[in-house]
Amino acid sequence: MTESATEPTRSPTGAPAGDALGRALTAEHAAVYAYGVIGGKTSGALLRAATAGFDAHRARRDRLRALITQRGGTPAEPGPTYRLPFEVRTPADAVRLAVLVEQRVTTAYLELAADRDPELRRFAALAAQECATRAYGWQPKIGPFPGMDRGGADSGGAVPTPGSESSGPEGSGGTPGQEAQPEASAPDGQ
Repeated sequence: MTESATEPTRSPTGAPAGDALGRALTAEHAAVYAYGVIGGKTSGALLRAATAGFDAHRARRDRLRALITQRGGTPAEPGPTYRLPFEVRTPADAVRLAVLVEQRVTTAYLELAADRDPELRRFAALAAQECATRAYGWQPKIGPFPGMDRGGADSGGAVPTPGSESSGPEGSGGTPGQEAQPEASAPDGQ
């Protein structure tokens, strides 16, 4: 079957490629928000790492927006606020949040890496590699393969979700592929 100019590009699973692009963009919006919180709870070398993470996620977010626009889509706007999976009070909490965010963003890019478009696969693979490297830099230990459940207490929602940033330890209950979504009152660009 050949694709027409009006038919959306589809991934090997049959889902439109824009869906995976949109989920990666949503993950990046949440990461940018989370890194603002992380930077506010750190100093010195940790603050420098948070600033580098913030800048990297902003750049990836902007590139995803451009890719969506180039493909005729309308990129979603970020939510006005996101609920964090736990309260961030200390630098140790900030490090824990950074690791969780990087793991979840890696998962979003792994989905995009399955697309049949070689440009998207390369972009997603490099982004996933950067996120995995950044997570390891925050906490140098080998965890489960990105996207797989740890079976531990911190396997809950890793990226912020809509709402208040200080939601307490109950978390968002997110699962891979369910990164933060803009609040209903926020424009979603669609």
